[in-house]
Amino acid sequence: MNNNCVKDFLKKVNLTAESIDSEKLLQQFETEMEKGLSGKASSLAMIASYVSAEGEVPIDKPVIVLDAGGTNLRVCTVSFDQHGKADIEHFEKYTMPGISSELTKEEFYNLLCDYLKPVINKADSIGFCFSYPTEITPEKDGKLLYWTKEVKVPELVGEYIGKGLNDALESKGYPKKKITILNDTVAALLAGKAIGEVRKCSDYVGFILGTGTNTAYVEKNENIAKIDLNSGTQVINVESGNFDKCSQSSADINMDNNTENPGKYIFEKMIAGRYLGAVALEAIKLAAEEGLLSETAKLEIENLKELETVDVSIFLENPFNAVAIFSPTNYTKHDKEVIYYILSSLVERSAKLTAINIASAIIKSGSGNSPLKPVCINIDGSTYHKLYSFSEKCEAFLRDILNTRDLYFYPINLDNAPILGSAIAGLLA
Repeated sequence: MNNNCVKDFLKKVNLTAESIDSEKLLQQFETEMEKGLSGKASSLAMIASYVSAEGEVPIDKPVIVLDAGGTNLRVCTVSFDQHGKADIEHFEKYTMPGISSELTKEEFYNLLCDYLKPVINKADSIGFCFSYPTEITPEKDGKLLYWTKEVKVPELVGEYIGKGLNDALESKGYPKKKITILNDTVAALLAGKAIGEVRKCSDYVGFILGTGTNTAYVEKNENIAKIDLNSGTQVINVESGNFDKCSQSSADINMDNNTENPGKYIFEKMIAGRYLGAVALEAIKLAAEEGLLSETAKLEIENLKELETVDVSIFLENPFNAVAIFSPTNYTKHDKEVIYYILSSLVERSAKLTAINIASAIIKSGSGNSPLKPVCINIDGSTYHKLYSFSEKCEAFLRDILNTRDLYFYPINLDNAPILGSAIAGLLA
């Protein structure tokens, strides 16, 4: 058996980057974005943040930050000095409520109040990075549309998160706070301003690829038909993880059918860290069924209950690593080569999809037409930065897409971006 058999298999199950038509998918992204901005039915919610990327951050004024996203909830206070340097204090990290088990609304808010207790008197405002699909009001409160990332607090769907938290704080004898709800990608975009302004960037994009994925960019208010604002700009939370125009592979479909919400968040399930390992396992199982692996390897795969994205990364970086999941002697050299091709193809496909996603935001912004003033992309998330070879592949695809349009980008990565951006939003509010 030669490597062409593996390549033929990958084409058959639709698991290659080559099978993706970049131009077609970019057009579909644009169409869905326009529909979302107009309030029409779309897989992209295009949520108005009512947060501008303009304004000066107050000096030495503390703000409380809540960062709820993925598997963790972070609490701290933040202030900025005259040079824009952030001072993060009283930092604590907790498990995101509703991840381990289903909670009631009361249980959810009781936990938030407990986590806020050590810092509740440190500042009057709270920048709350709430990384779930949320409809933001002009007052910067947020109504939860639905949960993602397997969080289970069903009573909160349709509720206003800021009001609920303030009511809970008041019931416990704490003073109400000025709470600004924003998404982590909106926060990532805001955090990028400090570096982007020095670089003279023409515009900003926030992108996150970790447990889940999402995108934010700056849009003119006159282009947002579903709101009544005709001047200025604001950050749009695209909710790109829900994009549903991608053609799934057989492995994607098998994995999706085993989730709690099959048929939803299709794009996120094709590129995000919470799901990539599971898609990889389904692809390897399909390869075993096709006879591409030895009988001993097939038996091992059948008994393998779980594959993490980190396992994919470790194996691709060094298939001979003693801790690599496919390194035991019951996998032949040929087995390892087949698995390597499958995992490499999966990562390459995900990188291309990610590049198309980011490019759609840059193109929609209408900026980045000069190499002197590129679009600053603040990219956050462990999957993007830690999955072996992912960031390099993605940026290569991104250059291919944008160079033909004479568009330029400037990628950065800031530590604690959601925290810094949430602090800025809370202070500017």
